[in-house]
Amino acid sequence: MLIITSFYTVYTLIRNRFGSAFVNGEDRPVHAFTNAMRVIRLERFIGLYHEESIQDFFLSHTTFIKVMNTYYGTAHFYVTMTVFILLFKFRPDVFAQWRNTLAAMTALAIIGFVLFPLMPPRLLDAPCPSNGEGFGGVCIESSLRNYNGATTFGFVDTVDEFGGPLSFNHGAAAKLSNQYAAMPSLHIGWSTWCVFAMWPLAKRRWARIALFLYPATTLLCIVVTANHYWIDGIGGLVVFVVGYVLGTSLHRWNHRRLDARMASHPAL
Repeated sequence: MLIITSFYTVYTLIRNRFGSAFVNGEDRPVHAFTNAMRVIRLERFIGLYHEESIQDFFLSHTTFIKVMNTYYGTAHFYVTMTVFILLFKFRPDVFAQWRNTLAAMTALAIIGFVLFPLMPPRLLDAPCPSNGEGFGGVCIESSLRNYNGATTFGFVDTVDEFGGPLSFNHGAAAKLSNQYAAMPSLHIGWSTWCVFAMWPLAKRRWARIALFLYPATTLLCIVVTANHYWIDGIGGLVVFVVGYVLGTSLHRWNHRRLDARMASHPAL
């Protein structure tokens, strides 16, 4: 609880200073939009800018979209917390290592949100709010809107269109979340963390297949709901790998410290 509270406090401070909650100026949404253009250009350059086509393929399947909306708003937290508890109960010898990894990768992601605010696909075509308030729309000049000769980017905000447990554009969720925290994707980072943390406990083949299906389904979800570009998932994998190295190093350092302490105090 202390870890969660500490990280949420830092996240709140960053959201209010650097994220979509920062309303004392208009440079932040423009910066996030500009970074989105950079991501799209990169994906076009390597020939893998297909997010809009993938989403469009599934939009006619209303039930599936609603399931994905619910999955996006719930699994990210509940599955991670469940794995956290299972680690504490069934893998106490490495619990600290994976706890440290989760903390380190989350800290790295927060740094990424500050340095590279990124507007998600679902906000690219959002209309400007009539009263100049709110975070669901961003006033971008028409010359930027007409990127690559198109009048719109074609993405649909599936929660606004089909409904879901959380709407990140309105109400409490909008006030508590950073709309431009797309890079890296912690949905991918945390789901990958779940796979590797639980792997030794998954003895049966179906259990291991299910583990790998979790981040794969998460990747499909973040693209279909237009909350991320696929390359945000690569960012999530990067912070996982770096977080694992940092978390493991801290875990081993702590063990060496405790061993040295025991050696110097045999009576303990």
